[in-house]
Amino acid sequence: MFTDAIVPLLSLIALEVILGIDNIIFISILADKLPEENRNKLRIWGLGLAMLIRLVLLAAVSWILKLDQVLFTAFDIDFSGKSLILIAGGLFLLYKSTKEILHKTENVTDEAATMRSKSGSFKKLLLEIILLDLVFSIDSIITAVGMVQELWIMYVAVIVAVTIMLFASKPISAFIQKHPSFKILAICFLMMIGITLIAEGLHFTIPKGYIYFSMAFAFLVDIIQLKKMKNRH
Repeated sequence: MFTDAIVPLLSLIALEVILGIDNIIFISILADKLPEENRNKLRIWGLGLAMLIRLVLLAAVSWILKLDQVLFTAFDIDFSGKSLILIAGGLFLLYKSTKEILHKTENVTDEAATMRSKSGSFKKLLLEIILLDLVFSIDSIITAVGMVQELWIMYVAVIVAVTIMLFASKPISAFIQKHPSFKILAICFLMMIGITLIAEGLHFTIPKGYIYFSMAFAFLVDIIQLKKMKNRH
């Protein structure tokens, strides 16, 4: 019985880690707004709460599945609870990513120093992470239920995946902060995820494989460009 569960368990862990990349990038970008000593704390809290939210929602999986039920129809599109959550999450991501790109490309002063001095900034950023965690958690749980039936497999997959993300988040965050061009790329990636969430909420499915492949290709191009610049220096 356990051997039969290994393949779906590994598949679900891989899926959770891939979906968690969005979370890591979002947390890394927000953590950059804090002083150095608080960045790691935000990453740990953000990913820890992501795991907690998923585990709590798994306990209420029957309620989560009801979110797929149609609430109303507008413009020949059926809207469910899940659709509304995905659209709201997508709009939130578009807003945050557009705002970050504006600051990075137009040299807009975002009063980062003032923000870092505010005691409430950490709580504000953590609240933003929790809201986005909720959107990603609902989406991943509904996907997970379609893959496996055993609840314990989902619990184990979530715990293992978040543990992997905790170890991977710090080097990924450090890399993004060290190279500004990759930070812009990461923000663009979040923008694409936001568009994908909105499209999924409107029942226009965009295969995530296409998005991840295009971002991986853009990442490779940036790596080549970075090496070329280093060779020049």
